[in-house]
Amino acid sequence: MNRLSLWIAIALLSSTLSYAQRPRRQTPVFKKVVAHRGAWKQAGLPENSIASLKEAIRLGCMGSEFDVQLTKDDSLVVNHDPVYAGDTIEKTTYRQLLQTPLKNAEPLPTLYRYLSVLCKDGGRPTTAVLEIKPSVISKQRAIKTTKAVLAMAEQFDALDKIIFISFDYEVLKEIHRQVPGAHTAYLNGDKTPEQLKADGITGADYHYSVFKKHPDWMEAARKNNIILNAWTVNDTATIDWLLVHNFDAITTNEPALVADRAARHQRIYGNKKLVFSDEFNLDGSPDEAIWRYDTGSHGWGNHELENYTNGDTANVLIKNGLLHVRALRDSQQPKGYSSVRMVQKKGFLYGRLEVRAKLPPGRGLWPAIWLLPDQFKYGGWPASGEIDLMENVGYNPDSVFFTIHTEKYNHVKHTQKSMGIYSSSLYDQFHTYSLEWSPDKLLFFMDDRKVFEFKNEKITGKDGFKSWPYDQPFHLLLNIAVGGDWGGAKGIDNSVFPATMLIDYVRIFQ
Repeated sequence: MNRLSLWIAIALLSSTLSYAQRPRRQTPVFKKVVAHRGAWKQAGLPENSIASLKEAIRLGCMGSEFDVQLTKDDSLVVNHDPVYAGDTIEKTTYRQLLQTPLKNAEPLPTLYRYLSVLCKDGGRPTTAVLEIKPSVISKQRAIKTTKAVLAMAEQFDALDKIIFISFDYEVLKEIHRQVPGAHTAYLNGDKTPEQLKADGITGADYHYSVFKKHPDWMEAARKNNIILNAWTVNDTATIDWLLVHNFDAITTNEPALVADRAARHQRIYGNKKLVFSDEFNLDGSPDEAIWRYDTGSHGWGNHELENYTNGDTANVLIKNGLLHVRALRDSQQPKGYSSVRMVQKKGFLYGRLEVRAKLPPGRGLWPAIWLLPDQFKYGGWPASGEIDLMENVGYNPDSVFFTIHTEKYNHVKHTQKSMGIYSSSLYDQFHTYSLEWSPDKLLFFMDDRKVFEFKNEKITGKDGFKSWPYDQPFHLLLNIAVGGDWGGAKGIDNSVFPATMLIDYVRIFQ
């Protein structure tokens, strides 16, 4: 088996095992799930127990992770911490450790027992993800543990069926000295994919924060045939982030949650792939290769009061994984306010756009997530079109609006096509605003719920653009306006400044 084939085989095999075939309720496939220390949490089982392993197998998880250590009398046991029931495992005999059972009355499991379950009847669809723990005694003992693990895996004819993982890099290098074709993954997160490949390591199994700090490592891993896994992921936002970035596996204490999010991902995106994203994970100013700024103060056709700055850090900054778009009272500006209008440098034609945002409250504010054409193919506004993915005006705090503008349908003629949606949590919670754009229609979503649809009327001839100019690339804009014909219709509450719109991410799928 080559270095990728084991993971591929696991995924294909697991994909045939739906929860519908199992005793419990019907649930999605668990084909990207590695159960962390077994599927213990939901069932209330001890971590790293035989029962939690069997539950992971029953669910059809892609893999079940477990931790292996060597006792004083050279028994290989399964336990995460170096201390069990007050005794240091490496300094205690297995007979002594047996005196304290797990909370479900199981004896402390051995590796032999684990592999007996995993390899029963010619093998299970759930793969052993075997972590060799670093030794608390010496590097030499860690290598001794490694050799003992490999000997037992060979006893079960399972050397090519186990994924060996460790925080100890020398352990993984020793595995490759002993078994050159072994499947391995490093856990510590301090090696680039190129370094892993050079040393024969086949997987980067890092804490998800490592990949957010080094986003280029994801592409580098794929170029070098390094498997991508992340641990230990138990929240929907991070699970979704890993899914849209096409990770091979996700290690979790919540197998059902990952499976449900994976099913959602397939339902929403189908065969679409992520082609653009800004996750705003690196503190500082936005990426100049992606964004530019509209600047100046001339009302922008709506009698607005803000002056848009050229990316001034007082108005736009990335911090703690979020983009901060800020409107301020600013005595240095002609009309007393500053803000920022970010403009995506390169637009897109068709696909799915998603922006996850939390809006700023306050009368007089007018935050917007919207799109304009790159080239204005059919002339100036509104002939070439506008798409308002989200607008909110602060004097109407419980509603967001989704609108299109064309030559035929626009607010000047009072013919614009629009939909307002009620929500009481616009300022307290993040919501995801999405646009599905095809040659036939524009579909608008809020948190996966379709809220508005505009169809191509398919008028032929030279006037077709008047109702459908959406056959050209459009780019994204993010801004907070102050005042204006709509935003300032009921005045401005100056106590709301500074006002900040938070953006978690921007993603485009095609």
